[in-house]
Amino acid sequence: MTENSGPRHGGAPASRGRTTIADVVVEKIAGMAARDVPGVYALGSGFARSMGSMRERMPGAGSGKSATRGVSVEVGQREAAIDLEIVVDYGVSITDVAGAVRESVISAVERMAGREVVEVNITVSDVKLPDEEDEEEERQQIR
Repeated sequence: MTENSGPRHGGAPASRGRTTIADVVVEKIAGMAARDVPGVYALGSGFARSMGSMRERMPGAGSGKSATRGVSVEVGQREAAIDLEIVVDYGVSITDVAGAVRESVISAVERMAGREVVEVNITVSDVKLPDEEDEEEERQQIR
């Protein structure tokens, strides 16, 4: 009895082509992973967030930019380096939040993009105070 398994090709399927992952894909993965960490209020500086908020209200403006705001990456064939700018909630341990963000981002990028994350640099650009939300909402309603 003979087996007919069709044409045979040498090598594993992974060696039969190349997969390229755009930087923006890694930026979005890192951004979403960072946002999921408790204690992270937002990504990007206060100025970048307010400009992004205005941009998103403009007709025809895409929402994709908000997913990558505060995230910068350098992606190679096997490695990635990530820079994040975050705003944390008042009262949380900044070092604990930064450590959790780093762990979440590394895990997500390595699992989803298959790139070894060599570094995750985090800049905490602001602290979201409890009463700031009311002021921000009032400013948006005035416009």
